[in-house]
Amino acid sequence: MQKMKIGLIQMGLKTSTDLEPAAIRDAMNEAHLPLVQQAADQGVQVLCFQEVFNQPYFCPSQDGKWYAAAERVPEGPTCQMMQKLAAEHRMVIIVPVYEETETGVYYNTAAVFDADGSYLGKYHKTHIPQVAGFWEKFFFKPGKSNWPVFDTAYGKIGVYICYDRHFPEGWRALALNGAEVIFNPSATVAGLSQYLWELEQPASAAANGCFIAAINRVGTEAPWNIGDFYGSSYIVNPRGKIEAQASETEDELLVHEIDLDMVREVRNNWQFFRDRRPETYTRLTDGE
Repeated sequence: MQKMKIGLIQMGLKTSTDLEPAAIRDAMNEAHLPLVQQAADQGVQVLCFQEVFNQPYFCPSQDGKWYAAAERVPEGPTCQMMQKLAAEHRMVIIVPVYEETETGVYYNTAAVFDADGSYLGKYHKTHIPQVAGFWEKFFFKPGKSNWPVFDTAYGKIGVYICYDRHFPEGWRALALNGAEVIFNPSATVAGLSQYLWELEQPASAAANGCFIAAINRVGTEAPWNIGDFYGSSYIVNPRGKIEAQASETEDELLVHEIDLDMVREVRNNWQFFRDRRPETYTRLTDGE
């Protein structure tokens, strides 16, 4: 059997948002290091953090201060730190950060480092919300990453970020490109979308015959106080069953071993990829 031991880290903000973004970044990176070490001690092979893991979720504001939170990928300080840790611990690490690609151009990004520390590439968040409390278009340019799948030392993985999860097309594209596990780092609060948290991603795992690992932060963040980030990070299998889940309120490292052979087993049983009819789906891509 082909196994993969996954680690997901959910965490609340550790500083005041009055600090400069660089100071917040350094404090949050430091706060994650003990959990990264715990993951290594428990034999985690693939580790993922929450969306823009080392900053507050600043999108309730439209404050240009937060542009200074953006880093270069993979040259920035956070990626350089995680690249070294990936090599040290023989661990694939998915690093969701705020990225500046050129002066004044910013993306919501996840960088992927293989178990030898090599940089495999990145995914840019594709779907960018613009609703009260989530003014993301002020901060992020929509990505067009062509659904990359990263062939890591431990298996083929994809990334889909937060609001992306509401769009089934991307899950399908990543699965068609070979993803066995898709990671969805998020920052989502109780209220309108919480009932979807344990509905959409299990359904997408079942529809695409893959594992999905969903990560959410915890706590509240002043001065915006848009609600409680409810954690509840989890790993769901290709049958749509949640196999492991973290708490709603605590900083936590969730560790769980999955059986990648289940991907083939489920896809052989449910022949969704054989029976799909892409030639009939032009309405999905006609631009309206």
